[in-house]
Amino acid sequence: MELTVLAVSFAVLLLLGVPVAFAIGLSSVATILAAGLPMAVVFQKMVGGMQVFSFLAIPFFVFAGELMLYGGIAERIVKLANSLVGHVRGGLGMSNVLGCTLFGGIVGSPVADVSAMGSVMIPLMKKEGYDADYAVNVTTHASLVGALMPTSHNLILFTLATSGLASVSALGLILAGIVPALLLTLCNLLAAWWVARRRGYPTHGAFPGWRAVAVAFAAAVPGLLVVLIILVGILSGAFTATESASIAVGWALLITVLVYRSLSWTNFLKACAKACKTTGVVLLLIGISAAFGYFLALYEVPQRTGELMKSVSDTPWVIFLMINVLLFVLGTFLDMAPTILICTPIFMPIAMQFGMDPLQFGVVMLINCALGLNTPPVGTVQFVGCAIGGVSVGQVMRTIWPFYGALGACLVLVTYVPAFSLWLPGVFK
Repeated sequence: MELTVLAVSFAVLLLLGVPVAFAIGLSSVATILAAGLPMAVVFQKMVGGMQVFSFLAIPFFVFAGELMLYGGIAERIVKLANSLVGHVRGGLGMSNVLGCTLFGGIVGSPVADVSAMGSVMIPLMKKEGYDADYAVNVTTHASLVGALMPTSHNLILFTLATSGLASVSALGLILAGIVPALLLTLCNLLAAWWVARRRGYPTHGAFPGWRAVAVAFAAAVPGLLVVLIILVGILSGAFTATESASIAVGWALLITVLVYRSLSWTNFLKACAKACKTTGVVLLLIGISAAFGYFLALYEVPQRTGELMKSVSDTPWVIFLMINVLLFVLGTFLDMAPTILICTPIFMPIAMQFGMDPLQFGVVMLINCALGLNTPPVGTVQFVGCAIGGVSVGQVMRTIWPFYGALGACLVLVTYVPAFSLWLPGVFK
């Protein structure tokens, strides 16, 4: 009875348009009342869920990304990407993919990535004769790579969501996401080139020469170094994964204020305000999801879900397919953070039971969540891209399939070929 109250109330609140955090909290309260438990249980679980030292990484990573966003890093990365592939057919689209990947590695947020790179690249592509739907699809799909990069706070969220389920280190998950991020970039490049060739988009001049590439790289390298600093610092033992987030903030301030001198006081205040808002929302979700997760464990939701899946099939590849489909469907209705916090305790034990490593499952989870960001009705990344491109979501969805196919191919490879996500963590074991 209590489990029915939990599931039905949560679904009804979402359908009514109640924000996810409040839907989770209200459904937890409804379950408490139905079970006759003390109301203090909800608040105890909320407070306990937020009192974790590792959470300090979240506001720092968010703040570092906002500083990079408002500090004018995007223009320098665009110049570097254009110098490398701008001369190829559909070169602006491929430049967009490379630029979004590089910038996503710095800010670690798909939404920030599409906001910054889309504001530069989408109008430029339209001006050069590219269709608006193509410009938006290239930008929104390329920006999803940011969810897998070392500066992504979603990596930290996943490690925290696995508490009590398995030992997943932040460093291991960071390393596990690097090769899939490169694979996703390659798939996006192929999709952008294939669509550009089919539509007959033009080339844009000759290759500018390696000297021009070197100049563009030198201008962009201070911003790109943040990823290298984080990886080398953690691997060498100079600082922990949590401390690396504060190092990222210090480096972001150093290059935007002293090196590039592009961060104004007004933009600094905007970055502070946006980081505070994002951090508040994420921490609220974490606290409320801790209470929600308590009821999932209390009423054995993961075990019951696993039994239901096994009644359909006990073949691992079928189970993994069902997990991917369910994560994708849920990701279209939930934002990335709540999907990670709610679904990890349910599906990770099932995936592990059928032989999937927790690090591999983490990458699969992040790719599915990223795909949901670009799918209505809650496709935040897609909505931002469409607003910048001045094109409707329906028009973009009609031509999205080559890019969906690229992302789907990457997801299939990561799901069924463990080496893509486990090779690099194994090297540094």
